[in-house]
Amino acid sequence: MAPFNLTNHVEDSSKRVRVLFGGAVVVDTTEAKLVWGRYGPAYYFPQSQLLEEYLQNGAASNDSSNSGVVYDLVVGTKKAEGAVTVYSNPSAAQQHLQGLVNIKFSAADAWFEEDDQLFIGPKNPYHRVDVLNSSRHIRIEIDGVEVANSRSPKLLYETGYRVRTYIPKTDCRLDLLVPSDHKTACPYKGEAHYYHVQLTPEKRVDNVVWWYLNPNLECAQISGLVAFYDEKLDVFVDGVKQSRS
Repeated sequence: MAPFNLTNHVEDSSKRVRVLFGGAVVVDTTEAKLVWGRYGPAYYFPQSQLLEEYLQNGAASNDSSNSGVVYDLVVGTKKAEGAVTVYSNPSAAQQHLQGLVNIKFSAADAWFEEDDQLFIGPKNPYHRVDVLNSSRHIRIEIDGVEVANSRSPKLLYETGYRVRTYIPKTDCRLDLLVPSDHKTACPYKGEAHYYHVQLTPEKRVDNVVWWYLNPNLECAQISGLVAFYDEKLDVFVDGVKQSRS
C-alpha cells in the first residue's frame, strides 16, 4: 500500500540499477533507494555504491534547500560538473537522506533498470495510467472556432492528474495545427510533440495540442491521437461546457 504522504518518503528498490558515464559503469547496485521529492521519485544510492575516485571538487551546495556536498562526476577526461550530491551530514530537514548519494539523471550517459534503459527517470510504483475507449461526444473550441469534434475519443486516467481526452486527428481541424519545436517527456507515456493552433494569420495559440508518435507500451492506444490543453480552451462533453479549473 502506498504511504499516505510520499513527501520525503524513502523505500528500497529491488531492481538492479546501473549508471553509465564516460565509458564506465559508475553505479551497479541492487541496493538503490527510491526517494520522493517534488516531482516524484528519484534514485539515490548508499555512498558505498559510488567509488570516491569518480568524485572531484567537493563543495557545500549553493542551494539553501540542499545540505549535501556537491561533487563533479569525473571519469577519465569526461566531467559532469556538480552532478553528484553526497549526504554524509545532512540537515535535520534532510535526515532521510543520511548516507545517500544522488546523481543528476541528465548528467549520466545512460541509466538502466535491470536491462531496460531509462530515458526520463524511474516510475512511481504508486502511479497508474489507464486508457479507456469512450463514445462521449467531445467538442473543442478556441475563441468560438471549433477545432475538434469527436464521438470516439480515448480517455487517459492518470493518478493525481485531470482526465485527458485523446482525439483522432481525422476529427480535428488539421488545417489549423502548426507543428511546434516544443517537446516534453513522461516516464509513463514517452516523448510528446506539440502543435500551435493558427486561428487567423494574426492569431496563434501556442503549444495547446500535443501527441505521441511512439508512446510507451502501456499507453500505446494513444499513438497518433491528439490531446488539447483543456485548461486553456472551451471543451464540451455531451453538450455540456466543462470547467477550466
